[in-house]
Amino acid sequence: MTLRVMVVDDEALARSRLRTLLGDCTSPAVSLDGEAANATQAMELLRRHVFDVALLDIHMPGADGLTLAQALRDMPNAPAVVFVTAHSEHAVRAFELEAVDYLTKPVRLERLVASLQKVERIMQSTRGLEANLPVEVLIIQERGRLLRVPLSEVVYLKAELKYITVRTVAKTYILDGSLSELEEKYKAQFMRIHRNAIIARRAVRALQKHVDPEEGEGWAVRLDGVEELLFVSRRQVAAVREAISS
Repeated sequence: MTLRVMVVDDEALARSRLRTLLGDCTSPAVSLDGEAANATQAMELLRRHVFDVALLDIHMPGADGLTLAQALRDMPNAPAVVFVTAHSEHAVRAFELEAVDYLTKPVRLERLVASLQKVERIMQSTRGLEANLPVEVLIIQERGRLLRVPLSEVVYLKAELKYITVRTVAKTYILDGSLSELEEKYKAQFMRIHRNAIIARRAVRALQKHVDPEEGEGWAVRLDGVEELLFVSRRQVAAVREAISS
């Protein structure tokens, strides 16, 4: 297992120090996949990438690390949080937010490694529990072979002429079938936003004004992990708003 790490700190030297320490980590294996100088940049990274652990500073301009950690609790596939800060007075609040660990600067390599090993143990335990649960999948035929695509990885399903586009964060597949039948079968996990599209409820990130070349002016939904915006029909706007606020 390689832990995908994000570092969030407004000080460039602090980020550089963590970058060096992470480069010295061998167990567990780590990959520094993103850096941010504030909470806004961090949230933008999280919309486009999946991380296993976020190393968060607390005192930053704008929303602080505690506020960011609170927001992460409401996100699907949120990374584990390890606070890395020069201030020790926030430790109680940090653990109320279910942080895995709380490191004070200057961070020592052995303490960082211990925190990352703790994250790794938690992930392995969670995956062990999930392995015992039945996994819903879509069976997709591709180039003469059958693929099992976990439904939990699907971001949206979109009707395109005689087939359905199945979109995950990593890949796009083609599926023969009926969008209405899939909507009925998986209505607990997916919701209709347009006559030609249903989306994963867990993936909804934002609803925003949008001008579509075919539909004209209206609303579109932004989903976790994909850049593409999906147009929302007028009758479905209220349902999408409710999904975001719930």
